[in-house]
Amino acid sequence: MHQDTLHIVILGGGTAGWMTANLMAARWKDKNIHLTLVESPDVAVVGVGEGSTPSMQNFFQEIGVAESEWMPECSATYKNGITFEGWSSMPGFEAYCHPFPSQMDTFTFPQFETNCQLRRHHFDVDTHPDRFFLGAYLSQNSKSPKANYAFPFDHPHGYHFDAGLLGKFLRKKAMQRKVKYVQQHVERVIQRENGDIASIEFRDGGTLEGDVFVDCTGFSALLMQKTLKVPYIALDDVLFNDTAVVVSTPVDMKHLPSETRCTALKYGWVWDIPLTSRTGNGYVFSSRYCTLDNAETELRQHLGLLDADVECRSVKWKQGRLQKGWTHNCLAVGLSQGFLEPIEAMSLHLVYCSIGHFITEFEKGKFTTQYQNEYNRLIDSAFDSVTDYIVAHYRLNSRRDTEYWKDNAANPHISNAFRAIVASWMGASQNSLADALKRYDTSHYFPLTSWLILFAGYGVFPAQAQAQPLQAGMQSTDMQALDNFIKRCASNFDTHQATVSAYHS
Repeated sequence: MHQDTLHIVILGGGTAGWMTANLMAARWKDKNIHLTLVESPDVAVVGVGEGSTPSMQNFFQEIGVAESEWMPECSATYKNGITFEGWSSMPGFEAYCHPFPSQMDTFTFPQFETNCQLRRHHFDVDTHPDRFFLGAYLSQNSKSPKANYAFPFDHPHGYHFDAGLLGKFLRKKAMQRKVKYVQQHVERVIQRENGDIASIEFRDGGTLEGDVFVDCTGFSALLMQKTLKVPYIALDDVLFNDTAVVVSTPVDMKHLPSETRCTALKYGWVWDIPLTSRTGNGYVFSSRYCTLDNAETELRQHLGLLDADVECRSVKWKQGRLQKGWTHNCLAVGLSQGFLEPIEAMSLHLVYCSIGHFITEFEKGKFTTQYQNEYNRLIDSAFDSVTDYIVAHYRLNSRRDTEYWKDNAANPHISNAFRAIVASWMGASQNSLADALKRYDTSHYFPLTSWLILFAGYGVFPAQAQAQPLQAGMQSTDMQALDNFIKRCASNFDTHQATVSAYHS
């Protein structure tokens, strides 16, 4: 190999592999870099999620692909946020929406924060987050997140899509960028004396050398775990869910939702993801508390499919992450790096951030230990921050109808950061919630707004005997004026069905 040419080998396709190929090809288009993606024809691609955060907007913008090009090919729809239903038994807080942040929050978030602080001090004010955010209103009314040209404010959004189709689309775009595609089954990984990966050997006897290897082999983690023996930090005692049973149902295009729905059941929760071709449904549960057969029955009952002749399939996983996401000359991306249940649809967000952080740190110092350590610190922090926010759903909701929910609520295996965040909110600490988030560096992925929405969405406030009326001279939000403001803003957005149909026509 020539010293002035960097050969990068991506092992494994799927969404993670092809995102890696496209983003590296786009950011390093002017560098002397050769990208090769190797995919085994014998290995099925796992699609554990079909939703995203707004980070996918950034990804497609970086690789120069318009929504009108990729969305029709991937049965894609828009996503304003996630609605959580059935997690709380508290009157008035049976459901809430966690919308994506937008510029409009500048006008409404201060009022939400003020009311939340008043409620923390036992004053009787409205704090349900659905009343304060444009994204929640758009979700509830099946509106598109795409405003007309007269509306000057940016409104970020996520997507719903068919993961298999997205992988195929990204493969096509990567090959157009001159990424070499090799369909071969890897039989052996060859290491150098220092532990670096030198090459991979194929079933037909051929070999492929590389300077950098990216492990996108999914849960098998062929390079990182099986070859380099990087330890895996399991989160079984923190997050109980380890299985999903999934089934597709027809989609109603006349009333196309623009949100993901997460509905709590006896032993976990169900996702409801609307595509243009179908609705994806999956019951995420813990096999310690529920058998696969019972979970399938509960899912079918929830969807009205008890007597329907439709097939369900299941996916198993082990929640956790690698001790190091970058070691020697190998980087892990996607499921080989780690997995957290898709309740907040952060999987592809973590993929995008992992690739971006690697490119940044590698450009600073190639394989220098200092920059590897900084990359690993950033990724560890990302996984830990997302884990804490997921844990919050299980610790702070008020469901207690099964041992599963009781054990989640009483689970002692929580991080110091999560403990401090809750203490700051519930009044056991003099520090504010914002201070706690800053102190533990957890707000990059879920900022103050998200934490306030979660606390208020579940109706979690310091206990009091009875809410008090506002005292003379105290001001709270004029809720009627706020309602009118949000409705006026929402009038600039078409229905979700109309926007999506325009792309798919």
